[in-house]
Amino acid sequence: MSEQKKPLISISIPVLNEAGNIEALYRRLCALADVMRDRCDLEFVFSDNHSDDESWAMLTALAKTDSRVRAIRFSKNFGFQRSILANYMHTRGDAVMQIDADLQDPPEMLEAFFEQWRQGHQVVYGIRKKRPESGLLQAFRKFGYWVIDRISEHPIPRDVGDFRLIDRKVIQSLCQIRTANPYLRGMIAGLGFNQIGIPYDRDARTVGESKFNVSRLIRLGLTAVFNHSTVPLRAASFLGAIILAASVVGALYYLTLKFLHPELPPGLASIHILVLFGIGLNSFLLGIIGEYLLRIYLVMRADPVAIVEQSLNIDSSELKL
Repeated sequence: MSEQKKPLISISIPVLNEAGNIEALYRRLCALADVMRDRCDLEFVFSDNHSDDESWAMLTALAKTDSRVRAIRFSKNFGFQRSILANYMHTRGDAVMQIDADLQDPPEMLEAFFEQWRQGHQVVYGIRKKRPESGLLQAFRKFGYWVIDRISEHPIPRDVGDFRLIDRKVIQSLCQIRTANPYLRGMIAGLGFNQIGIPYDRDARTVGESKFNVSRLIRLGLTAVFNHSTVPLRAASFLGAIILAASVVGALYYLTLKFLHPELPPGLASIHILVLFGIGLNSFLLGIIGEYLLRIYLVMRADPVAIVEQSLNIDSSELKL
């Protein structure tokens, strides 16, 4: 490929209170750009999810000395997935590589991702062979990935995070999807295209703390389920039909028992149990329906993906939020 036709690869990095990692990350990105300068050009696009540490100040200093550094800062914390999607919208590359600022996903994997992209794969993602966390949390993640994959309307790769390289065509397709709570792994998997995974070992975080605790993992998993599966709605109908059938059988049983043994005392306790069970079941089923209605409401409200408060090396005409 000639010098004039070198592709531009955007490195997309969401940031939330990562001041301790930005300097080391920038050094590795610069070294990566030097290694790949004969194959492609790089730009480093950061999205600051309204950090309250020195992250934005550090990005401002870098942007003043390096035009490859581009950044947007949101007016508030819009969530991890929305920050990634908003960042995608402000990249210019022929392909975009997504990494975390904590350096757990090695940016040097771009070389392997790039080769697969050159061979015609529009989506190249990293498959985590191992990750530095407790066995209990790993088992919890694996179970969650298994559940999401099993009930999703389309296959979603397991042991895969947001560490990926995607073609510009995929970015354009993502921007056409209307969703208030994006789950990008599922969205990208559902788009199709030519996709391939590359196994790698995830590194340990050296500075700062993970922003994803068990509670946030559960919320992300529920977003994946309700965004990419109608199984809960169908299960609610199926469960309701089973309970109705069981109620009919139970009523016939009690009528027969009362007819054969009229001396039996009234079953006050059983009535209370049935009433409480019915109330709990209805609340559960209404909750499932409410989750889907909430998503419809949020899509109809058409809130922006995020609101940009400040930008670095990005002209106001380029802002797309």
